[in-house]
Amino acid sequence: MKTTKENLQEAFTGESQANQKYRAFAKKAERDGFPNIAKLFKTAAEAERIHAEGHFSSLEGIGSTAENLKAAIAGETYEFTEMYPPMLAQAEAENHKAKRMFGYAVKAEQVHAKLYQMALEAAELGKDLEVTEIYLCPVCGHIEFGKPTENCPTCGTLASKFVKL
Repeated sequence: MKTTKENLQEAFTGESQANQKYRAFAKKAERDGFPNIAKLFKTAAEAERIHAEGHFSSLEGIGSTAENLKAAIAGETYEFTEMYPPMLAQAEAENHKAKRMFGYAVKAEQVHAKLYQMALEAAELGKDLEVTEIYLCPVCGHIEFGKPTENCPTCGTLASKFVKL
């Protein structure tokens, strides 16, 4: 029999995946001309996010900002050093279309870890990041502090396509 902690971890994973899946479904419904179905998917995705956050909170997965940054650095580092490289190699060996996104992820996750490290250094000094504009490449997930002036260094997307968050 599973423990409550194991159940919470499974529930958090399932709800997180449902959130992302429904967000993707909403984008497809919008492209297909079904705005109200898209709205339903978006609303359900938000409901799944609420569930996931509740489960994560019950797991006591949220610490101080510094602790959260350390967890983020560890997660991103694991992804670009251990998780994605063999996935990329397998997709390349199979000439599978997943090689594109796996390749982007290897590079983008490394940048994410670096940016989180910068944030951790600031937080440990009791300071916030000095950057006020953060941009996201909508194709590969690369993040830039400040307005990008060149194409994305990971996937080549035009800087003008980056999304300011």
